[in-house]
Amino acid sequence: MSLFKKAEQNAAFLKMGLLGFAGSGKTWTGSLVAMGLVELARSRGLPYADKPVMFLDTENGSDYVVGDFEAAGIEMQVAKTRAFSDLKQAMKEAEANASVLIIDSITHFWTEFTEAYAKVKNRRRGLEFQDWAFLKKEWRQGLTEPYLNSNLHIIMCGRAGYEYEHFTDDAGKKQLEKSGIKMKAEGELGFEPSLLALMERDTNPDTGKVKRTAVIMKDRFRLLDGQEIPNPTFKNFLPHIDKLNLGGQQGQIDTTRTSEGMIEPEQYDRRRTDREIVLDYITNLGVKHFTSSQADKTRKLEVLDAAFGTSSWTEIEKRLSLEDLQFGYDRMHLQLEGKPGRYGTMGEPIDDEIPEHTEKPRVRAVNGTLEPVGAVQ
Repeated sequence: MSLFKKAEQNAAFLKMGLLGFAGSGKTWTGSLVAMGLVELARSRGLPYADKPVMFLDTENGSDYVVGDFEAAGIEMQVAKTRAFSDLKQAMKEAEANASVLIIDSITHFWTEFTEAYAKVKNRRRGLEFQDWAFLKKEWRQGLTEPYLNSNLHIIMCGRAGYEYEHFTDDAGKKQLEKSGIKMKAEGELGFEPSLLALMERDTNPDTGKVKRTAVIMKDRFRLLDGQEIPNPTFKNFLPHIDKLNLGGQQGQIDTTRTSEGMIEPEQYDRRRTDREIVLDYITNLGVKHFTSSQADKTRKLEVLDAAFGTSSWTEIEKRLSLEDLQFGYDRMHLQLEGKPGRYGTMGEPIDDEIPEHTEKPRVRAVNGTLEPVGAVQ
């Protein structure tokens, strides 16, 4: 069966990221886009048009835009939390019951998750190298993959942070300088949105007027890339949104396919798997020959004790070695089935006695010939 099929436009929902420093207009811009998406869905008769906008709020930003949603005739539901466990639940709930999900700010969820992990693991001096593998995997499975695959418009706001690089100056000293701006969250998250905008705030020193600008850092349709949009509204992002297959199903990345079958397990893992297999055989053999009657329960304990030297299933399961399990299974199989088991440990006994030696003459060389000098056992 071929992996490939004819390509189609399956990007059906907006996956937008807004990053910026405090006061740059992320929440307001995200709210304008959310309201515009609902109004567009209503004009096109899309099935999710009358569902509420859900706002996952970590910094009380929803309080300042709820009136705008009400004025637009759009219901907004809010959950105020910073727990990553709540974010995972919210992703599922919103896909089933919302038209749009706003996450503001994703930075707090990442911070809470890493701090919770450090507390549970007692990492008082900071997280260790091996900790990041777990954190990144949980973050990917709990947020990134659902974010990309969900049949839901998701607008994700995040705090901006500076990227730094080391360099050596003319005097040969190592220095650190700012090299860019990124979203303050898990390192790869900023690359996931299909439309990513950096929000900037400028204040005119003469008039005191504030202008907020959206700098388009990424547009996968390449329609808005690099544009600087002052005081952006929903209409400014329509070129990207109109290219989406609105009303369709979001294209799914198959996260069930893995390469695990290509990888040879470690010897320890192989033995652990082999133990689990033998335990299955033992359990199945017991199910085959014993019922739930009291007499059979007693008989089963006797058979286990004879085969494994103990009638404690916990001891059998947790303490016996792979070899002991295989030997015990074969004894149990021979007792119940009347024939050897699959591991062949019940064959002819091995003769491990020290053999008796016959007398051998002791000799020595005399003038080129061997002469006997006695015998030895």
